Amino acid sequence: MSTTTRQDLLHAFDALLQPARFKDYGPNGLQVEGKTQIRHIVSGVTASRALIEAAIDAQADAIFVHHGLFWRGQDGCVTGWMKQRLALLLAHDINLFAYHLPLDAHPELGNNAQLGRQLGLKVSSCFGEQDLGFLGGRIDGSSFSSALELAEHIKNRLKRPVVQVGRAQGAIKSIAWCSGGAQSYFEAAIAAGADAFITGEISEPQAHYAREMGVAFIACGHHASERYGAPAVAAQIAAQFGLTHQFIDIDNPA
Repeated sequence: MSTTTRQDLLHAFDALLQPARFKDYGPNGLQVEGKTQIRHIVSGVTASRALIEAAIDAQADAIFVHHGLFWRGQDGCVTGWMKQRLALLLAHDINLFAYHLPLDAHPELGNNAQLGRQLGLKVSSCFGEQDLGFLGGRIDGSSFSSALELAEHIKNRLKRPVVQVGRAQGAIKSIAWCSGGAQSYFEAAIAAGADAFITGEISEPQAHYAREMGVAFIACGHHASERYGAPAVAAQIAAQFGLTHQFIDIDNPA
């Protein structure tokens, strides 16, 4: 079984995801330093205690996630859940790598690209702040007959219920999407000419915008929309170094 160093692994992730290009609310890269030599990587969506415990059981040397230990507005105190997660990582000498916006944005392996692949969509352009939103349509160029058909398609592909608001009538050809909590991108998607917008969450204002503007808003779950980027990136980098990798999905209804 091959190994690589923590530093070489960090350089590989940084070279692929280019975190310096993005303005983000938390640190991207190595968030917790563990052992120097790495053989086995576990990937997941969020560095929850459940994922860390599963990685310990899997004898991981490193964890690669989209959501790390830091969230917007966090006070920085190492208490409660933060202490519990850190204690597990440090006690078992596990490295934690986390990439937020850089993982959303990668044009082939990122959350948005992989979500589009899951849904059978191709990208024609980007939109929104930091060009994180994707705009395109079905790979074969056809339209969905209605927003309801698109919502049912997403439900079947992601295997979870979705919330669909707006666009009671009319075909859906131009589709915008941005994974996770990107409901604030809806107005930019409308301006870009989308017939429908797909993201993870919906907030109160977007339901009204959808009804008033005649553009469908489909919320398919924050976690469900971001299940695909982390394992795609981790698998590619693991293969580059000859490391072993496994994706562990900790279910989250949000």
